[in-house]
Amino acid sequence: MAVDYTVIVVYLAGMLAMGWWGMRRAKSKSEFLVAGRRLGPALYSGTMAAIVLGGASTIGGVGLGYRYGLSGAWMVFTIGLGLLALSVLFSARIARLKVYTVSEMLDLRYGGRAGVISGVVMWAYTLMLAVTSTIAYATIFDVLLDLNRTAAIVLGGSIVVAYSTLGGMWSITLTDMVQFVVKTIGVLLLLLPIAVVKAGGFSEMRAKLPASYFEPLGIGGETIFTYVLIYTFGMLIGQDIWQRVFTARSDRTAKWGGTVAGTYCLAYALAGAVIGTAAKVLYPKLGSADDAFATIVKDELPVGVRGLVLAAALAAVMSTSSGALIACATVANNDIWSRLRGAVRRDGREHDEVAGNRVFILVMGVAVIGTAIALNNVVEALTVAYNLLVGGLLVPILGGLLWRRGTVQGALASVIVGGLAVIGLMAGYGILANEPVYFGLAASLVAYAAVSLATKPTDEAVLAAWRERLAGRSAELVSEPVPAPQ
Repeated sequence: MAVDYTVIVVYLAGMLAMGWWGMRRAKSKSEFLVAGRRLGPALYSGTMAAIVLGGASTIGGVGLGYRYGLSGAWMVFTIGLGLLALSVLFSARIARLKVYTVSEMLDLRYGGRAGVISGVVMWAYTLMLAVTSTIAYATIFDVLLDLNRTAAIVLGGSIVVAYSTLGGMWSITLTDMVQFVVKTIGVLLLLLPIAVVKAGGFSEMRAKLPASYFEPLGIGGETIFTYVLIYTFGMLIGQDIWQRVFTARSDRTAKWGGTVAGTYCLAYALAGAVIGTAAKVLYPKLGSADDAFATIVKDELPVGVRGLVLAAALAAVMSTSSGALIACATVANNDIWSRLRGAVRRDGREHDEVAGNRVFILVMGVAVIGTAIALNNVVEALTVAYNLLVGGLLVPILGGLLWRRGTVQGALASVIVGGLAVIGLMAGYGILANEPVYFGLAASLVAYAAVSLATKPTDEAVLAAWRERLAGRSAELVSEPVPAPQ
């Protein structure tokens, strides 16, 4: 294992070094939170793909392949579809808003007063998203170092918190680009073909597994529909995704760079399902489907390659974890704490907030590690996150973008009714049930439409300012010198 250890140590040291390098660039709020809004197509595509394909997509995706076969790709496939829809339909307008959070967008559209409540829902989503990735460290470090679960979570989580706190979005962008390359090589180019060969090829896999493992809809139509509601729509409105859109240097970069990343996700989805299917042939009686990834890596890969593939798994986990962490801290600081303490400057200018955002990343990081230790199931934690997001915020966000008659009162009612409905239904039906997101989303939609129609239309001056921002004709609140792209 010495070679494998060396590969992992070099990789982790590189992550910390990039955090230190990013710290030297992040001298303003814009640089720290959105990389100065100047990422070009290559960096943007790689980092966007990296953030959406995390531990749940890699370890969980292989696990679904182990349980259901090729149709296990649907969870990650719907993530890719959501990213494609966001990029083609909305990303250009989102990038032109020049805001930092989804809640700031809601305030612009509805004329204020939606920020704190929507911020709380978005904070809960980003926190749970970071937790899902952090939980996955336990599986990887158990294989690599034979660490117990708590020590593995603390080790992996601490490295992510360290480089995210140091350099903010610049550090995360650089590390994500490396992580994108590592997991492309490790998962797509190495683990996928090796797993298929070890399982005897597709003909042998077909001979040893039930026919349902090779049916496109084998996982079930209702499950696929739920995935679309949760993950495809979730991609349209998540703070972690929007914060990456804010980093694009142009509308074209946001649209086409995101399209490339979404297409990559579709290929990654199929790869994970095939790896899981091969693992089912090799290890038909694993205790947990989520152990499939670690088991096939540990037992079937040669020295050196095993280290690279484990580094790829770490890359997948760290990219989503760091992106969700900075999103969680940004929402906590900008949408909740600053508003509650009345720290928003009345003259529209901002003081240097880099230090404050660093503190929030550190605090949120500790909270994520602690929550990950207390929880155990990756898919359940991810489901909670997306149920809250879709049930509470999908309707007011898309309604604000698409329906002129929506009002701030309707938006607040939608967030509150949808969020409470999802929480109550998860308690009654169970976390993994489909009903919470179905009925929660329906309740949110009814509340939004009914209250909006029953209240006074949004002031025309607010809508005019909103249209100016959407068209890119209104300057960002903070005027900062923007260096030439590197």
